[in-house]
Amino acid sequence: MCKYHFNVAAGKGGADFHWLFVDYIVHPGTEVTVIDLYDSWASLEPMWKQVQGFKKAFDSIVQKAPDGVHLVCFSQGGLICRALLSMAPDHNVHTFVSLSSPLAGQYGDTEYLRKVFPDCTKKLVFHFCYNRVGQKVSICNYWNDPHHRPRYLQGNSFLAMLNGDRPHNDMKAWRENFLRIKKLVLIGGPDDGVITPWQSSHFGFYDSDENIVEMRNQETYKNDTFGLKMLDTRGDMSVCVHSGVKHIQWHSNYTVFSTCIEKWLT
Repeated sequence: MCKYHFNVAAGKGGADFHWLFVDYIVHPGTEVTVIDLYDSWASLEPMWKQVQGFKKAFDSIVQKAPDGVHLVCFSQGGLICRALLSMAPDHNVHTFVSLSSPLAGQYGDTEYLRKVFPDCTKKLVFHFCYNRVGQKVSICNYWNDPHHRPRYLQGNSFLAMLNGDRPHNDMKAWRENFLRIKKLVLIGGPDDGVITPWQSSHFGFYDSDENIVEMRNQETYKNDTFGLKMLDTRGDMSVCVHSGVKHIQWHSNYTVFSTCIEKWLT
């Protein structure tokens, strides 16, 4: 069994992302709001708790923007934003940009994993994550072990519900809410070094042999459990791949902004 502790780098996950409703350089005079919650160790708080915390700030902002907002979310923040959009029946988000987020889950021996689970390999993390105690830690809420699918479906209380991997009573409503967005922009790349597999940023993930199954061959897409296929069919999804970008560089890389994001913030 692996040892667990809270020695995690500042800014990991939910703390280190920007909610940008427009870019103040390209669109001067338009308000930009950055919500700063759950920094450092607090980023390990359960995802549903973080979602509720951000929802209060989110609701206040959108109420003051009757013409709508754009939402740009980075890393773990992309999953928080996804949950917010699914749970908000009256949101007015036009464009949702997910910037290198583990949208289909995480499964990899990365530097961040070793900081949280110093004596544990990816093959052992499921022992801790897929139970009531483990689900009180954010990374466990989206830990998706392809070799223990039944344990994931039974023991995961966040991602399995959000992506419709495990059916629940709110699936229809969450799908309708998510489909209120006008554009979904998915951004990621092979040199990220943290999101594993990196294709998770585009809703791709491993099969049981750790081969990549791309988004359109995923069951969540084919069954359209939360509206991904519908957005694609509508022509309202953009997938952007950038090489040479490390995980902590996505939100400060101007090339990423100018080629993947800028055109959708009008």
